[in-house]
Amino acid sequence: MRISALLAVLLSLVTATATAHAHAALDRADPRVGSTVGVAPRTVSLWFTENLEPAFSTIEVRNAAGARVDQGRARGSGNLLQVGLKPLPPGTYQVRWRVLSVDTHRTEGSFSFQVGQ
Repeated sequence: MRISALLAVLLSLVTATATAHAHAALDRADPRVGSTVGVAPRTVSLWFTENLEPAFSTIEVRNAAGARVDQGRARGSGNLLQVGLKPLPPGTYQVRWRVLSVDTHRTEGSFSFQVGQ
């Protein structure tokens, strides 16, 4: 009886630990995090380590003055989330993302990229 109770506790700890680390982390981005691109991109594409709930996930792109330069609502499928961009002049842009993974964990982050500098 004691062994089965101990095994049940150990199993619940292992399961809780595995679940606690199941958050959608940014895997890669286009344009790449911290990159300088010669030609302004038309979209920002983000890939995550887990599938997302696109209806509850967002991307905002802002210029150095803080004005939004994205075209609004992000769209996605699976682990990919994208947002269209307005025409971008040379400068630095900040990308902020906030996503809800299919396992109901919310994560967020940000990075910058430069156009033509």
